[in-house]
Amino acid sequence: MRKAGLAIFLVFAIGSAARADEVTAWNNTLFRSGVVASSSSQNMSRFAALVQTAVFDSVNGIERRYTPIHVAPAGPAGASSSAAAAQAAYSILSRLYGQGGLFTPNQQATLDASLAASLARIARYDSAAAIKSGRDWGQTVGDAIWTWRSTDGFSLAAPTWEGFTTLGQWRPTPNDPYPSPTALAKGVGYPQYATMTPWSIPSRSQFRPGGPPPLTSAQYAKDFNETKLMGSQMSTARSSEQTVYSWSWATGTASYLWNHVAVSLLEQRGDDRHDLKRNDKKDEDNHSDGSSTLLRNARVLAALDIAVADATIGCWDAKYTFNFWRPITAIRETADVGNAATTTDATWTPLFATPAHPEYPSGHSCVSGAATTILAKEFGEHTRFAVTSDLLLGVTRSFRSFTDALEEVKNARIFSGIHFRTACDDGTTLGKQVAQYVLDHNFQRAH
Repeated sequence: MRKAGLAIFLVFAIGSAARADEVTAWNNTLFRSGVVASSSSQNMSRFAALVQTAVFDSVNGIERRYTPIHVAPAGPAGASSSAAAAQAAYSILSRLYGQGGLFTPNQQATLDASLAASLARIARYDSAAAIKSGRDWGQTVGDAIWTWRSTDGFSLAAPTWEGFTTLGQWRPTPNDPYPSPTALAKGVGYPQYATMTPWSIPSRSQFRPGGPPPLTSAQYAKDFNETKLMGSQMSTARSSEQTVYSWSWATGTASYLWNHVAVSLLEQRGDDRHDLKRNDKKDEDNHSDGSSTLLRNARVLAALDIAVADATIGCWDAKYTFNFWRPITAIRETADVGNAATTTDATWTPLFATPAHPEYPSGHSCVSGAATTILAKEFGEHTRFAVTSDLLLGVTRSFRSFTDALEEVKNARIFSGIHFRTACDDGTTLGKQVAQYVLDHNFQRAH
């Protein structure tokens, strides 16, 4: 598990020049703040959902086009949707990263400057009265979302969790990137996410997968031997390209990557408005301040980040239900499991340092399954995009479909030696199921 600041992706759509608005601008501010604070993947899934839910409900509360996530659409007539979006995002981010916020360093001055820049842009097309009204409404929504989720079970202080000694069960790994003996007590494994209240799905276990294969099964042996062969640090079976793309997907914050994909595609699309639930349906309204585009962008990012947040919660529920061991432990200790098709290698080491939480299912696969489902629904399965990682000095991965990218994510986790195939397949399924539920039960057209 890597910190957010260690692997930053530049994401771009393959097509025309991009155009930003206050929704996409504040999404970028959100993730820049997370990078500065080294916020984890798990925490960023929650923080992004907080921000994008507040942004959506604030804009939708003025436009009144969809059912809300939490705050009834009671925004004042004539209020600036852009100002509402900016203020809602600012209100959440200030609580997270500003003066007296949850994280250091204090980024309040940067957030204040971002808000001032937003208001200067908005003043070019909205009146002072509309801006004030919009800001007041955005603050109201931001406050309501923060209060709503303040009892969802989130805590920066994780419960102490040290794993097990039983065969097949997770225990601290020898190449843990956080080797301190007190690291788990400090929340490295994020067990608190296994008991958090979801945003949309009815329960954490709603889409809980069936669990890893039995240690004596043929499927376990197949998974074991694939990772042992392909995920070894010194593997000669893994191609140079496979090594490169394993590192390309090494970022610990998958929500960061998929939000940047979404923002890039939204900005490229500009004013070409579509309905998330019916891609062939054109929006008919075009407000003078571009607020129909603003609402569409707010809706897409809210759907994405709610799906990612719930996929993370569902994934961590499964991780701490099954508590399955990581490949490095399995391969070094497999002699006694009773499977003749698996053999021990006491010195086997994976390509990557092993994340400090149970193996099944794969977190990257859960999040990426959710994200690609939302994005394929909005932009079309065969949308072309590319990602460039500064971790590998500008190596770019280009994709012709979201499915292609998802398959590469799954393979990257196996070829990096930190996951088995079943964990990636089942994680992908979990993420897709969560995303479909989010789409089916939210963002209904208002009548």
